[in-house]
Amino acid sequence: MTTLTDRPRVALLVIDVQNGVVAGSFRRDEVVANINDLVARARAQGAPVVWVQHSDDDELIVESEAWEYVPELVREEKEPLVHKRYGDSFEDTELESLLAERGVGRLVIAGAQTDACIRSTLHGAITRGYDAVLVADAHTTEDLSSYGAPTPELVIAHTNLYWKYQTAPGRSGGTVETAEVTFETPAGA
Repeated sequence: MTTLTDRPRVALLVIDVQNGVVAGSFRRDEVVANINDLVARARAQGAPVVWVQHSDDDELIVESEAWEYVPELVREEKEPLVHKRYGDSFEDTELESLLAERGVGRLVIAGAQTDACIRSTLHGAITRGYDAVLVADAHTTEDLSSYGAPTPELVIAHTNLYWKYQTAPGRSGGTVETAEVTFETPAGA
């Protein structure tokens, strides 16, 4: 359970599923479809959906096509959009205050890139007191093996493996498949 005892709600955090981020990503269409399913279920269960959008001065320039979210995913006007410039979605953003306002202490995380913003946000969440669950089949990354990195499927598998067992005092990580995700407030919360 989260150490944020006055915040029992669960929220979906959709990170950086932008044209310029996922264009060449591993299993792009499958991952986007899974995220769409998660968004629909979160909305149906009354859970907050929070969108995160990265920008920089080189490739993800604000208002550019690369910066825009993929067209298959549509944010509702009432759903918050967090703009960030660092890997950790909490770093120098309003994410923490948005989650606090909504009573959220447990995050379900999906998006891109596995080995950058997803990992950074997972670690950022758990160190800030959140439970942070990674949706194992709803995150992706590009192929950076030509630079010495493992292939995307290995990056994703390794992240799923180590996050499955992630814990900290009073907090838990873990992984779950899209089909198994629920946005209900945990019992006893």
